[in-house]
Amino acid sequence: MEMLLQIQNVSKFYGSKKVLSDVNLNLKSGKIIGLLGPNGSGKTTLIKILNGLLKEYEGNITIDGKEIGVHSKEIISYLPDEPYFENWMTTTDALNLFKDMYKDFDYEKATSLMSRMNLEKGVKIKELSKGMKEKFQLALVMSRKAKLYILDEPIGGVDPAARDFILDVILNNYEQDATILLSTHLISDIEKIFDEVIFLKNGSIVLHEDSEELRMQRQLSIDEIFREEFKC
Repeated sequence: MEMLLQIQNVSKFYGSKKVLSDVNLNLKSGKIIGLLGPNGSGKTTLIKILNGLLKEYEGNITIDGKEIGVHSKEIISYLPDEPYFENWMTTTDALNLFKDMYKDFDYEKATSLMSRMNLEKGVKIKELSKGMKEKFQLALVMSRKAKLYILDEPIGGVDPAARDFILDVILNNYEQDATILLSTHLISDIEKIFDEVIFLKNGSIVLHEDSEELRMQRQLSIDEIFREEFKC
């Protein structure tokens, strides 16, 4: 497997506060990786840096062999942890926006996923429930043929009954040689899909391991290991 993401000695300050501290990571293609940590651990800051939304930081990052920029935006499909469509938009507007912005967007796949959600074109996004908005946004993000999918809390706003649907969308709609970097607080609901896990604490990487090997070494689930490490 080729190395897709390389992070070297990355630190980030907000004023005098250090929110990322000397982060080093090498992530290969073809993996589903959990980015795990308590609130304030630096997960969202790291995700925003990878997506080019925060530009001032120390260190070096390459994605698919290139620095963050036009190329990385073309190969990263990003789901933020909050709604990102304007209230006036309809589902059709959102579909057309993705079609215009991303040449790797599969319009038919997106509409097929919408059909599974019983969601039609032309519906105003502001009229959707929070859970339905999150499912719709995920459907759009997973309908791209990206090399790196970055998902920030994809199951945070949906009820337990909808989580299996979310996991199914993730597992069955990403490019198989791509990597998924997924941040979540609901570890027990989603840990079964992780190939690797990263624990982030106070802006530093404290663990990066193969999930199955970690479970065997510790004889615990990833959720139990997380609680033990962070005393939750």
